[in-house]
Amino acid sequence: MAEMREPIESGCPDPWQYMHPVMRKNFGMWKYHEHPRPGVLLHVAYSGDKIWTVKAGTQRILDVFSLRKLCDIGDQFADGYIHFTLRSNIEYMVSEESKVQPLIDSLEEAGFVVGGTQNSVAMISHTQGWLHCDIPGTDASGVVKSMMDELIDEFRNATMPNRVHITTSCCQINCGGQGDIAINIQHTKPPKINHDLVANVCERPSVVARCPVAAIRPAMVNGKPSLEVDERKCICCGACFPPCPPMQINDAEHSKLAIWVGGNHSNARGKPTFQKLVAAGIPNNPPRWPEATAIVKRILKAYKEGAKDWERINEWIERIGWPRFFEEVELPFTKYHIDTWRGARASFNSSSYIRF
Repeated sequence: MAEMREPIESGCPDPWQYMHPVMRKNFGMWKYHEHPRPGVLLHVAYSGDKIWTVKAGTQRILDVFSLRKLCDIGDQFADGYIHFTLRSNIEYMVSEESKVQPLIDSLEEAGFVVGGTQNSVAMISHTQGWLHCDIPGTDASGVVKSMMDELIDEFRNATMPNRVHITTSCCQINCGGQGDIAINIQHTKPPKINHDLVANVCERPSVVARCPVAAIRPAMVNGKPSLEVDERKCICCGACFPPCPPMQINDAEHSKLAIWVGGNHSNARGKPTFQKLVAAGIPNNPPRWPEATAIVKRILKAYKEGAKDWERINEWIERIGWPRFFEEVELPFTKYHIDTWRGARASFNSSSYIRF
């Protein structure tokens, strides 16, 4: 009897075992694809085989009952083959056209929205927030729920000039991503230090090394080893809080939300673009975050009305210019939009071909 091999604990799992048989058979041999309706893709192979992909949005934090329901639908209509995307969408692979509409009807009857393909507002990618993160300044999951309730028609329909990726983040240092629109927490005050706990909880050299602007240094306070912050250097990023919880930076009053736009990975037309701040000091106002949601809706409305076909948000802004962008979205341009930190480099080279 052959011995079982040791499991491989690193790298991606073998994808072939999860692929629909039609996909395995025609891997790399697809002739063309079509978009029959929002939420559905059709791929046709050179062999003549066809496979339909039906996409539906789900919540990031799935309860076991919803997960079982989604899997039961997959067993009924998709031969048991499903997978989840990066943005928590579920996709079903269907090899028979007669099963596509019953699958869609079954998903919508269960409360899941079919969409998220082509020129739509994709499901917002986000972090876990207050549920099971140890350093959040806001609840990204709650922000996503509130915004997607308002934007669900833009997910269900493909009526945007191009695809729109939105991201959220609970803090400024760990999660989040490059997106057309990003909603991130913004700490506006340096951390408050509980000096009685620092020596017992924190490895001070690690905390000093963690600060990106060298604003933290060792100190003796009340006869105990502790830390101190040079507030002239501090950029309120919160990087010191994870390795040292006594350096509390979250604050109900002074932790705000900020909205950035224009982030984009490189493509055939241009190099990567960095996000730029367009709104700061937005109230971190659970449970519905109405102020942040209203600003995102204004940005999307102006983009939808003013952009040309296939322009991403950053390309639209570069064409019309930043002054007109602020006019179109009815946002003020303030001193907070100007980078005055003296430690920044004079210029950023965003090309993938780094030169010095």
